[in-house]
Amino acid sequence: MWKPEHRVAADRRGLRYPSDLTDAEWALIEPLIPPARRGGRRRSVNVRAVLDAIFYVLWTGCQWQALPKDLPPKSTAHSYFILLDREGVLERIHHVLYVAVREQAGRDASPTAAIIDSQSGKAAPKGGSALDPQGYDAGKKVKGRKRHILVDTLGLLLNVAVHPADIQDRDGVALVLDQRTRRQFPFIERVFADGGYQGPKAAAAAAQTGSWRIEVVKRRDGATGFEVVPKRWIVERTFAWISRCRRLARDFERHARTVAAFVRLAMIRVMLRRLARPSHSA
Repeated sequence: MWKPEHRVAADRRGLRYPSDLTDAEWALIEPLIPPARRGGRRRSVNVRAVLDAIFYVLWTGCQWQALPKDLPPKSTAHSYFILLDREGVLERIHHVLYVAVREQAGRDASPTAAIIDSQSGKAAPKGGSALDPQGYDAGKKVKGRKRHILVDTLGLLLNVAVHPADIQDRDGVALVLDQRTRRQFPFIERVFADGGYQGPKAAAAAAQTGSWRIEVVKRRDGATGFEVVPKRWIVERTFAWISRCRRLARDFERHARTVAAFVRLAMIRVMLRRLARPSHSA
């Protein structure tokens, strides 16, 4: 439930744009930005301003070339976004903030249970030949890509995989429950899921990572309409957090990797705001 102190912490009216980083948020992320490479010209770019531009695109959903004139130009902001993703900086920032949020909530750094689900993003018109494949989700009647995510019981992102929407959940589970995620979170034993993950294929994919076991949580027999299902509502809430960022309202990206990077960036935004709340930093 929102309390008065929560509304004060979420108030962004003192900033130039609501998507800008506050001083407290920048203090959390600044030490995680790698220094400029040795050799060549010294870095002249204001990295905080670049991040403000990237978060502006994420939050408003605007085109890169539509960035306001008081933010870094499209070429600088987009180049840094691609660089931070390709060099693994976004993943490292996400993991450091993830551990901090877990500890803030009084939890162990590594979870023991997780929830998996997917969301089909409707494709927006885009041209060019270098496009990752898309597909048609017959169940949701959506043409585009699926965002397949794994979250902990707090709803925080553990892994994300983006693939064509015509790949069913039980077939795409191996892309999310991979060995890399297993090494990063070795204490997970159970993965809660909906009925789309039933069957031997999904079970075998989870078993390949070690001791992970998929546990299907079903709706009550005879239930009609909307119903809050135990555990599964957590991942649905995470999708709601992500969907607040208009860049993720539809699939605007040419490449699936870019979609995954924006999903991580959306969760970085959520975790920064939690960690920078005055009530927690006092």
